[in-house]
Amino acid sequence: MSKRCSYSLRKRLFWRLLAVQSVVLILVMIVLISVGKISEFRSTEGTIEILRQAVFRQPTGELSLRETEDLRQLRKDAPDLWYAVRDMQGHVLTEGRIPEEYATIGNTLDHVGQAKFGLNLGDHDRPAALMKWVATDWGQVQFLTGTDGPNSSTFILLKLSLVLAKIVIPIVAVMALGALIATPLVVRRSLVGIDQAALQADTIDIDQRGGRLSETDTPEEIAPLVHAVNRALGRLDEGYERQERFLTDAAHELRTPIAILNTRIGSLPHSSIKTDLLEDAARLAVLTEQMLDLQRLKQGKVQFTKVDLGQLARKVIIEMAPLAFAAGYTVQFDVDGAGEIEGDPLALQRALMNILQNAINHGGRKGIISLTAGCHWIEVNDEGPGIPTDMRDRIFEPFFKRHHDGRGAGLGLNLVRDILRMHGGEVTIDNRSPGAVCRLSFPPDKTAGVHTPPRLATA
Repeated sequence: MSKRCSYSLRKRLFWRLLAVQSVVLILVMIVLISVGKISEFRSTEGTIEILRQAVFRQPTGELSLRETEDLRQLRKDAPDLWYAVRDMQGHVLTEGRIPEEYATIGNTLDHVGQAKFGLNLGDHDRPAALMKWVATDWGQVQFLTGTDGPNSSTFILLKLSLVLAKIVIPIVAVMALGALIATPLVVRRSLVGIDQAALQADTIDIDQRGGRLSETDTPEEIAPLVHAVNRALGRLDEGYERQERFLTDAAHELRTPIAILNTRIGSLPHSSIKTDLLEDAARLAVLTEQMLDLQRLKQGKVQFTKVDLGQLARKVIIEMAPLAFAAGYTVQFDVDGAGEIEGDPLALQRALMNILQNAINHGGRKGIISLTAGCHWIEVNDEGPGIPTDMRDRIFEPFFKRHHDGRGAGLGLNLVRDILRMHGGEVTIDNRSPGAVCRLSFPPDKTAGVHTPPRLATA
């Protein structure tokens, strides 16, 4: 499916508004032309041209008209033809009923080369007329008429061009300037609600559910989209809640059969198969507890109390040592320098167990796994191949596994990182010859812990 490029609503509205305004303006001009309200398209110019070609001066000096074909056709097409032709010597030639407004003009316009009368829009009291002085072979001649006559196509095109240049283009330019200024303001004010909804959408997160987009100041045209998004968010919230309930219930239900499985495996005679089964059962138990820890931390069910790092380490090593021995490791333990911190005992125990489980899984099944503790830190060291450089930044990502065919779900180290963040500390893994070392560091100030659940990733 091809991806459609985004576009600017302001630009699209501007050009479409300008196009509509231009079309409306042109239609108005056409209507005005059709009803004869725009003078540039009245054909009195054609009548004057026919009269100019027909007029001549008699030997006595009087003005007269030849009976040309165009003049005969004009009289046929315009039975109410009227005109007045005069020269500078005072000779006058008239025909038809001249309106009273123009009958007495005489020589009052001798110094005006051309004039138009009665051409204002809405002017119904005075008939339209055109007066024009034209140069001929025998001097200047004044033509005055209000009768429409035929115009050539070239003349019409010229007049159209003049109307476009004098009326349409300036009006369109003014409308474009107005639209250019008004459109961004209108769009900005109309989309204030959309901007607010966008900011709210950025705050919606899987660990902060229940958020909805505001419908305040949302245009009616956009409101259905906001409603649909809010309904979709509601369905997602319901789906996540059902998923979390399922994971929690499944983890609780798995505890009993895993305990029974461990008991039955323990009763088997010692062999390599028993060792493998014990490791598999341990991994299954760890995964089950990780699922429960995720749900507990996400729900904010944590209790900060005084935690002795030495006692915590002893409890974890006692529980995990049999699994390490069965996998072929030697275990060293030094927590004499351990101190106290403020934290959640269950979460810290799970974090340390995950670190030891990671060392057992990736330590090469040989050598020593050592656990040491200081005033505000705990370290777990193995003698395995270490951590590849290109994986050090990714091993804490959720569901990341160093080997595609490796065991586990890839939640252990991600959960450790979230637990340490919840306590205001950090977890680091680095190579140390031989093997790798994982360090859990806690803030020296016991009040530095953040007593809020971390933002956890879920499947």
